[in-house]
Amino acid sequence: MILIRAVLVALALVVIWQAVVFLFAPPPYILPAPARVFAVLLDRPDLWQVHALTTLTETLIGLAAGTALGVGLALAMSFLPPTRRVLLPVMVVSQAIPVFAIAPLLALWFGFGLASKVVMATVAIFFPVASAVNDGLSRADPNLIDLARLYRARRWQVVTLLRIPGALPSFVTGLRLAAVYAPIGALFGEWVGASSGLGYAMLMANGRAQIDVMFAALILLVAMSVLLRAAVDLATANLTPWAPETPA
Repeated sequence: MILIRAVLVALALVVIWQAVVFLFAPPPYILPAPARVFAVLLDRPDLWQVHALTTLTETLIGLAAGTALGVGLALAMSFLPPTRRVLLPVMVVSQAIPVFAIAPLLALWFGFGLASKVVMATVAIFFPVASAVNDGLSRADPNLIDLARLYRARRWQVVTLLRIPGALPSFVTGLRLAAVYAPIGALFGEWVGASSGLGYAMLMANGRAQIDVMFAALILLVAMSVLLRAAVDLATANLTPWAPETPA
């Protein structure tokens, strides 16, 4: 399971981190020791009780909204093929603009509260979901499509009975990517302007040269991303029993 592998990798990184600190003895304001960072997590419960909870809330709402928008956009292009010529370029152009570059505009339009962070997370993840689902919908078995047309199946029947089931593995792939991107989108929004959240805590710590606090916030962000990915894997484990994953 990805969660177990992530924990093992994290432990290995901590060992390497401690070895670097032991061998090169960098000053704490450059690279604090792991023990010092974990002490911050114990001494600063606000990091995970307030800031991490804020970022998690923004991430979950953005993940839900971005997934719904991405799936809806892909289905619209499948049900109404003429819209593909309009919507597909919009998807591509939306990804040509760096998410961080539009963060100040989103903060200006939606304020410095929850809304701008949710929009940022939504923008960051809707393309992976929409692209994956659209690719899955367009790669249905052509023999089944021809058979359905032979029996005079309507477009909505072809889409709902053939294309959507065939696109579920691609949807799972897009959702896995979205689970990792969503916290990053929320973090970008918090860097532009916020009163709480892990991004806000990192900015405040950076201004005060509290590198150990920055590392603690980063660890919480990584843990959040890994847990979200593991939750997605668990929730979608039995979604596509006809297309099981096989080891490479």
